[in-house]
Amino acid sequence: MKTKLINEQVKPELRLLTQEQIHAVHTYSLDILEHTGIKVESKTGRDIFAKSKSVIIEDETVFIKKELVEHAIKTAPSVVSIYNKSGEPAFSLGKDQNDTFFGIGVTNNYFQDIETNRLLPFTRKHTRHSVKLGDMLGNYDMVSTVGIPTDVDPEKLDLYNALDMYANTSKPLVLLTEGKRIDGVYELLTFLHGEITEKPFTLSYFNPITPLVLNEDTVTKMITAVKNGLPVIYSNYSMYGGSSPITEGGTLALLNAELLAGLVFSQLIKEGSSVILGSLPAAFNMVTMGSYYTPSSYLLNLACAEMMDFYEIPHCGTSGSGNGWGGDLLADGNFWMNHLTSVMGKVGCAPFVGGNFDSLAFSPTVVVLSDFIIGQVRKLVGGFLLNDDTVNLSEIHAVGHGGNYFTSEQTLMSLSELDMEASIWPQLTLDLWKEQGMPNAEKILIEYAKNLFEKAQKASEENSGIIEKGESYIHHKTK
Repeated sequence: MKTKLINEQVKPELRLLTQEQIHAVHTYSLDILEHTGIKVESKTGRDIFAKSKSVIIEDETVFIKKELVEHAIKTAPSVVSIYNKSGEPAFSLGKDQNDTFFGIGVTNNYFQDIETNRLLPFTRKHTRHSVKLGDMLGNYDMVSTVGIPTDVDPEKLDLYNALDMYANTSKPLVLLTEGKRIDGVYELLTFLHGEITEKPFTLSYFNPITPLVLNEDTVTKMITAVKNGLPVIYSNYSMYGGSSPITEGGTLALLNAELLAGLVFSQLIKEGSSVILGSLPAAFNMVTMGSYYTPSSYLLNLACAEMMDFYEIPHCGTSGSGNGWGGDLLADGNFWMNHLTSVMGKVGCAPFVGGNFDSLAFSPTVVVLSDFIIGQVRKLVGGFLLNDDTVNLSEIHAVGHGGNYFTSEQTLMSLSELDMEASIWPQLTLDLWKEQGMPNAEKILIEYAKNLFEKAQKASEENSGIIEKGESYIHHKTK
């Protein structure tokens, strides 16, 4: 008997908001933009908003009418295509996307030693080695600005970061820079690479200030990136109960309003410019005075992704970094929660894996652990096929009662697809575990990460020619 299924692929999916709830969030956000407005600290930014008759400006506050928001949603591209350094397609964000794309980073102050967990001031060598590690690990799709080196002139920091990243990966780059230096970064990359806009391999990442402030630095960076024809990530960061309402609903409406304001601004700079929107919602601990991710954070992350899916705007979400003390149970649990919900949901990209202690300390061990988790999540969410071939009734009939499938034709053909060994931890029976001295799983992870990082260190030294070329350029440009 033949069975015809409309959809043979069995895949787990996660949906959070109903259509009615999506429309409600949109309506709340429009009300915020029209009646509360956003504060635009830049005169240049206010002049750009003033080009539209659908805004009212009072002092530094810009009130945006519904029709301008709706127009911006229509004119912004629904898909943003990103390339690798060789000009080959890397990934596309937006409409009809069927995976979440991950990256390492972002702007950590310290480097966390693999063996001791000791925190070291971040330096250029940490950037180079960490970027190479992200380049080597197959489940990362991009590399973000990893840390803030302390061994360079702060005025040249963004240039050296861009150089060290460019030299040590072929993957797309997510760049975090200061507004006054973004032009110089684009000029450096053009010097090293040639034309950078036709097949963009860089994404520039910008933040407004929550609640409801479009600051001068973000305005400067957005104008520069858009006028250079490069895609941007416009992402807000909030601590609910601090910089956003304590309730999930209030935070969602507020953050969504901020993102729509950024969308409008990007389209007023240049209609049709490519922008990726997203939020990093966190909680605020009044005792420690620090932020951290919670289950509500991940729900808000999913809700934001679904709002962007409704608008057909590409999305960037949280990466789950910040709660761990190392490659430990704290980090592990948050990464599983973040990565699983992200890939099962509508999250477009999660570019900032690898930080501990509120993303102040970059941990190569966490990067390696998360690479493993992403791989497992992708296999899980990939699902399985259900059709006549996979069910194989003829084989079931042939084996019959009390038989086995060890040597069946279908089993033998599928052996290569089975996960017989985990990539980090060996599969040990109780007896084997006892025979090997009852090894500790965290120590195995540390040793595995240490070996990988040593390979990354050696590989990064092979790029000295690009580094020297870039350093010479920076020296002559900034002397």
